[in-house]
Amino acid sequence: MNPIQEYFYRIDEPERSTLLFLRKKILESDTENITETLSFGLPFFKYKKKMLCYLYYSKKHQQHYISFYHGDKLDHPLLLQEGRKKFKILLIDTDEDLPLDFILNLIKEVKQYIK
Repeated sequence: MNPIQEYFYRIDEPERSTLLFLRKKILESDTENITETLSFGLPFFKYKKKMLCYLYYSKKHQQHYISFYHGDKLDHPLLLQEGRKKFKILLIDTDEDLPLDFILNLIKEVKQYIK
């Protein structure tokens, strides 16, 4: 098992399945340019080798989240900045449907700032 798989294996269900589904959809959204690495012990997604987003767990909110680089340029009420300079986060509630289209649209928007 590689380190990225180990990261997800340590997460309990139903969060694991939700995050694995999200991971798959992010990678499939641009198979040529989006790659996955493990940085700081977290799964990072990169666009053309530059930071795009990552997955992590918020102890404060007791939820997993996706954090978007260039989040400071994104304007949406569901995104939380909470003192971060370049990132904003979107909390992932496993009791509700995953807002996949919204997440993929945010990724498209971030990619525009990377180009």
